[in-house]
Amino acid sequence: MTKMSGAQALLESLEKHNVDIIFGILGGAILPVYDELCSHPKIRHILARHEQCAAHEAEGYAKASGKVGVCMATSGPGATNLVTGLADAYMDSIPIVALTGQVPTSGVNTSYMIGRDAFQEADIISIVTAVTKYSYQPRHIAEIPGMVNNAFHLASTGRPGPVLIDLPKNIQMGSADVEFTDKINIRGYKLIPEPEPQKISQASDLLAKAERPLILAGGGAISADASDELVEMSDLLMAPVATTFMGKGAFPETHPLSLGSIGMHGNPAANRIIGEADVLLAVGTRFGDRATANLDTFASDAKKIHLEIDNAEINKNIAIDVPIVADAKKSMKALLTATKAKLAKGQGTTWTNRVKEAKEQLSPLLKDRPRDIVPKHLLMALRELLPENGIITTEVGQNQMWSALYFKALKPRTFISSGGLGTMGFGFPAAIGAKVACPDRPVVDIAGDGSFIMSEQELACSVSENIPVVVIVLNNSVLGMVAQWQRTLYERRYMAVNLGKTPDMVKLAEAYGAQGIRTQSIEEFQKAVKQALTSNVTTVIDVPIGSETDVVPFVPPGCGLPQQRGDY
Repeated sequence: MTKMSGAQALLESLEKHNVDIIFGILGGAILPVYDELCSHPKIRHILARHEQCAAHEAEGYAKASGKVGVCMATSGPGATNLVTGLADAYMDSIPIVALTGQVPTSGVNTSYMIGRDAFQEADIISIVTAVTKYSYQPRHIAEIPGMVNNAFHLASTGRPGPVLIDLPKNIQMGSADVEFTDKINIRGYKLIPEPEPQKISQASDLLAKAERPLILAGGGAISADASDELVEMSDLLMAPVATTFMGKGAFPETHPLSLGSIGMHGNPAANRIIGEADVLLAVGTRFGDRATANLDTFASDAKKIHLEIDNAEINKNIAIDVPIVADAKKSMKALLTATKAKLAKGQGTTWTNRVKEAKEQLSPLLKDRPRDIVPKHLLMALRELLPENGIITTEVGQNQMWSALYFKALKPRTFISSGGLGTMGFGFPAAIGAKVACPDRPVVDIAGDGSFIMSEQELACSVSENIPVVVIVLNNSVLGMVAQWQRTLYERRYMAVNLGKTPDMVKLAEAYGAQGIRTQSIEEFQKAVKQALTSNVTTVIDVPIGSETDVVPFVPPGCGLPQQRGDY
C-alpha cells in the first residue's frame, strides 16, 4: 500500500489502463485532478471548448481506435453538458469512461455539501442512470483503483458503452493508503459465454440449405472485429451483404456482393433484395426502425439467424428463428466452421445473378453522371482522393444520408457517425478524436452548415492542440433534412429552417486560425481537398449547394419501407 491523494490514485489507475489521452474542460470541482495531471506527462490532456464536444471527441477516439475513450468535466453544468455525448455513446455502443468532479461529501474545513444544492452541484449519478452502463461515486479514496478497473471492464466488454465516475472534491484532495490490483468486482455482471453449439448447428443447417441467403451486418460486427469473417462467409455462401447505417464499413463496399446500406435512405437494391431472401444472417444489429421500417413486412419470408452479444436485443423488434447470444467474431468463426462442413463453396449462382440484376436496375442514381457540383459527385470525388484507411466522420442530417449513399467505406472503423441518437454537432469533434487516435491517417468530417455550427468552437481546439482535420461543409443555408420533410410532408410550409448566409464559413475558419476555402466546381473541390490533406492546420471547405437539394428516396415499392418523394 502507498499513501496518496485521491487525484493521484485516479491518474495512476488511468495510467495502469494505458490511458494517454483525456478530452476535457476543467472547473473548480475537478481542479485537484487537473493539478495532479502536471505530474503525469504521459497523459495528454486535450482542452475541448465544450463538454459535449469532449464526450464526442472521446467517442471518435474510441470508434477509430477500438480502445476506450476518456473525457472529463467539472461538476454541475460541466457534468450535465456531457450527458448528450454519453447518451450518444450508449445508443451506439461506444466504450468511453467519463470523469466528473463533484462537490465535497465532507472533509477538513469543509462542511457536508452533497444534497444541499451547493454551487454547481448536480446529482449526475441519477441523471445518467438511463444513458450509461453504470456509474460510480467513491466515498473513500481506497475505492478509486477498483472503480477504475470496473469502469474500463464494463465499458469495453460485452456490449460496449459509457461508464461514469463522479469524484467528490474532498475525495480528490484527501490522502489515504491505496492498493493497486487487477481485480474486477462487479456484482451480477457476467460476460457472455461461448456460442451454444446446438444453435450454431441449427444456424449452419439453415445456411447450408438456403437458396437465397443474405447477410445483414450491424455496428456490432465492427465492434467485435468480425469483418474478415463476414467476407469469408459471404464468399462461402455467395451471399450478398447489406449493412445497417452503423455497420457501414464492416464489409468492403467495392466487393461485388456488397449491397450497401439498407433502410429509409438506403440503397434500393439492398431494400429490395432483403425482402427476397429466404435466410437472413444478422450480425450485431438491433434492427432499428431506420433500417427496418415496417416490422411486419421486414424480410418476412426469411428464416432469421441473429448473432448478438446483448440478449435484450433478441426478439425485441424482430422475431428470430435461431438466436445466438455471444461475441459476433466467435459466433462467426464457429458458424463458418460448421457451415463449411455442410456446404461446398460456389453455390448460389442464380441468386447472385439476381442480386447483380437488382443492383443494376434499382441503383441508377449510383451510376456516373456529369460531374456537376452536387453531393453525389462531391462524395465520389472524395473517395478517389482518400486512401482506403482514410477516416470519414459525418454530422447529422442530409449530409449524413448522402455520405451513407455515395461514399464507399472500404474498411471497418473508417466511417464514424451518430446513429441511434442522431446528434447534430457530432461529426467535427468526433473527427478531432479520430485524428488523435490515428494521427498518420487523413480524417474528414462531412458536414452540413446547420450541424457544423453547433460545434464550430472546436476549431479553437483543433488549431491550438495541433490536430489538423478537414471539414467539408455542404452548405445549403437551411436545416436541410427537416426542410426536405417540410417540402414532402407539409406542402412546403417552411418554419424555422432558414439559416441564411451566416456565418461566412471561410471567414469563420480564418478567425480561429484555420484555413478556409470556398469551391464552386468539382475541379475546385478536388484541388481544395488535395490542399487540405497536406495542410498542417484544420481546413474548412465551404461547398454551396442548392437549398432544395434532396436526399434521393432510394426506396423501391413493395419493400415495406416508407415512400418519399424528392428530386436529385
